Amino acid sequence: MPLFSLFDDLLDDLSRPGMPWQVGAIAACVLIGWLSVHLVRILWRRGDGQEASRLRKRVDSVARVVAPVLVVGLLTVAKALLLKHHFHINIVKVAIPIFWSLAAIRAVFFLLRRVFTRRGQLGQAFVTFERIFVLVAWGAVALYITGLWPDIWAALDTYQLKYGPKGKDVVSLADILQGVISVAVMLMLALWAGTALEERLMGLQALHSSLRVALARVGRALLIVGSVLVSLNLVGIDLTVLSVFGGALGVGLGLGMQRIASNYVSGFIILLERSLSIGDMISVDKYAGKVTQINTRYTVLQGLDGVESVLPNEMLISGAVQNQSLSNRAVRASTRVTLAYGTDLDMAMPLLAAQAAASPRVLAEPAPGVSLSRFGPDGYELELGFWVGDPENGTGGVASDINKRIYALVAAETIKLGYPSIDFRMLDTHITSAVARITQSSPNSPLESS
Repeated sequence: MPLFSLFDDLLDDLSRPGMPWQVGAIAACVLIGWLSVHLVRILWRRGDGQEASRLRKRVDSVARVVAPVLVVGLLTVAKALLLKHHFHINIVKVAIPIFWSLAAIRAVFFLLRRVFTRRGQLGQAFVTFERIFVLVAWGAVALYITGLWPDIWAALDTYQLKYGPKGKDVVSLADILQGVISVAVMLMLALWAGTALEERLMGLQALHSSLRVALARVGRALLIVGSVLVSLNLVGIDLTVLSVFGGALGVGLGLGMQRIASNYVSGFIILLERSLSIGDMISVDKYAGKVTQINTRYTVLQGLDGVESVLPNEMLISGAVQNQSLSNRAVRASTRVTLAYGTDLDMAMPLLAAQAAASPRVLAEPAPGVSLSRFGPDGYELELGFWVGDPENGTGGVASDINKRIYALVAAETIKLGYPSIDFRMLDTHITSAVARITQSSPNSPLESS
């Protein structure tokens, strides 16, 4: 049995004088590998700022993968040196696949986290998958070290499944397992490459944001489809079998997936037409806010209150959309002020416009303006209009800041607000009428006796 042969080889090495050399070589390789990577991490930690912090995180993630790979390389060199001096290498032969598996596990985690956890924390499902993958990977390594893997693979290769017309085509469980692993590996590499391509495109400020998103989506789709086709071809699966699946997919699109397909097509139309861009302030139906994400199936709209709405892309194509920042991001807002009659408007109106111009978020061009709306019952009703260049942050804060500045003028008695005027003669008439009505309704009331 391979397992007993492994134990015999290890016990034989323990009784030989070359055993300390093997243990020492493994310890030296591990120490050199980890110290080298740690030194590189210390060198990359220099620098301040957000970009330097982001770079340090990437270096730390890559270092976790490079460390066991470097140890494997050093162990391979140590193995050759021990063989040259006629030492047994059974312990080194066991250590090499262990560190290879450690490197593979960390590489898989690095790629998956780069793809699925870029914008948030790790979910419970992702953590559970990592634990299951670790158990499966270490189980496969244990089978390989003990020599049981070839027997298990041969047993899987004996079980064959028939498919195709009249069952002429045959595929074994080993081929299916190999195909699944190949597709998973190629798909993971394609997703990682798509993520890297998206990050690179998003950094190109010369391209329009919608064009960058469209190229990223198309590039990721092509990489995924290409990786699946290449992996299936490498395994030896005839790609003509996929024609049946393509026909079924076409029937599904025609019957039950029309809306989903329409949303995907609408998403690409939005990105290619550039009618919407990330950061635009839009209003559609009963939803209004800033566009934060444009995906191939839906668009995320964040309101000024922080609430996010997920809108199907078809809704943005088939309905009317009010885009406040399509060609010009500036938005006009206003506040109203009532000044008392007798105020010098030639002095007050430029003074009010200056208060708006002094607000940090108000644009200098177009300049704020004041207009006399009408002669109200309490005074001159003025409208102070101004333009804001960042409507995604709302206009309520700007109006509040301007009103505070106007209040400072009122407190300093530079201007006087209009108040409701009281006509005492009219008030006396109303009181007399009210007393008369009460007297008529109650002849013996105290008011009459007095």
